[in-house]
Amino acid sequence: METSNNSTWTEICSVKDLTPNGGTCAQFNDQQVAIFLCKRSDNVYAIANFDPFGEANVLSRGLMGSTEEITYVASPLLKQRFNLATGECLDSEVHKLKTFDVRVENEQVLLKEAS
Repeated sequence: METSNNSTWTEICSVKDLTPNGGTCAQFNDQQVAIFLCKRSDNVYAIANFDPFGEANVLSRGLMGSTEEITYVASPLLKQRFNLATGECLDSEVHKLKTFDVRVENEQVLLKEAS
């Protein structure tokens, strides 16, 4: 496993460990990250797992959906929707989640801090 800083990638898990159209929670640089595999687009997304409305680490258990070309996760607690690409809340301009750069290499999911 690589060590992570702003210029290196860290191997997190295998793509096979991800649930299609669902979330998986992983530890990355002392923080919980929610990783999502969208089967429709074949994209992998990573956002902070902390729901600022429900104040709990639960977003990896949220429901994925899409609207107007935006892929999002709805919190399992209060149902606010967060854009998986940008972290922006679709239901409140006040909140935005941290996002992470993601790439898949040799069937492995790698993350680094977003630039």
